[in-house]
Amino acid sequence: MDFLTLLVIYLCFVLAAVALLCARSGRKESFLARSVNGASQVLSFVIPTQLQSATRRVLHRLFHTRSCLFVVLHVALQAAVFGEYTWEVFVYCWELQFHLLLLLLPYLLLAGNVGCFILCSRANPGIITKSNHASLVKIYAYDGVLFQKGILCPTCNMEKPARSKHCSFCSMCVHRFDHHCVWVNNCIGAFNAKYFFLYLFTLTAMAATIAIITAAFLIQVVLLSNMMRGSYIDDQGQERAVEILFLIQHLFLTFPRIVFMLGFVILLTLVLGAYCCFNLYLALTNQTSNEWYKSRRYGWSHHLTLQPHDRRVVYKNTYSKGVWMNLKEIFKPPTVLERKKK
Repeated sequence: MDFLTLLVIYLCFVLAAVALLCARSGRKESFLARSVNGASQVLSFVIPTQLQSATRRVLHRLFHTRSCLFVVLHVALQAAVFGEYTWEVFVYCWELQFHLLLLLLPYLLLAGNVGCFILCSRANPGIITKSNHASLVKIYAYDGVLFQKGILCPTCNMEKPARSKHCSFCSMCVHRFDHHCVWVNNCIGAFNAKYFFLYLFTLTAMAATIAIITAAFLIQVVLLSNMMRGSYIDDQGQERAVEILFLIQHLFLTFPRIVFMLGFVILLTLVLGAYCCFNLYLALTNQTSNEWYKSRRYGWSHHLTLQPHDRRVVYKNTYSKGVWMNLKEIFKPPTVLERKKK
């Protein structure tokens, strides 16, 4: 068995292990979890035991402990994209007389994104301590389904306020816990959710702007060269009209780094755009990612503690106050005094 085959098998094992760790986050195993579990068991006969143990340790270090690795990766990817944009796309577009404000827009978005990133990563997400526990527990009422009164956090040894959760990464309970973001190396909670929302929005806009400018540059190059009306000689020696596939290949050979960057930022825009829309939906409906995920289980599970006669629980979001008030809560989290006035 050659080195390449071993490498492919090892990568498959790593991907299977990552998927398995994600799939096991639910209480019941899905079809995907069972499939990945079976695949990982088969691969365990091929991969050496020492390599399996090392992989588990690395995966646990990456996905179950707080680390700056993804922050470094985040900065490196941004530096690579903006380096390519600055030294090639910006220069070429300037020669083609693109509007200066359009070319500077990604840098303006970058400045805003870096500011939101710093605020989001350094801000207190809403750490629950013994000194503020009494006030935070009064802000949200228990809905009796996702959040029940009297539940103690075994690590912090305190009663969990409604909409809070203990973060295993940071080893602390967080008020209005949304999720732990490895890219900012911090929890997203009540007090930094606004910074995360703006960070995500500026990151999506930045990727989309770079993609649009780069695509406009390549289109301009094609139009100026009059390439679409040309022809080429194929491998059989026959003359053929220029097709889209040939055009893409030609652009890739002429501007390989620019085309590669364009493909990357387009994919990034689609992924970030979808995630940004999902977060907007959560904000408008006054839900957190943690609550949305937990509420999905009540579509098929039974809550036996609340329903002794095995009646199906239908979860209802009791924290929504209307679109405008829900959005306002993201940027101005409620306090005890505000809740008493209502």
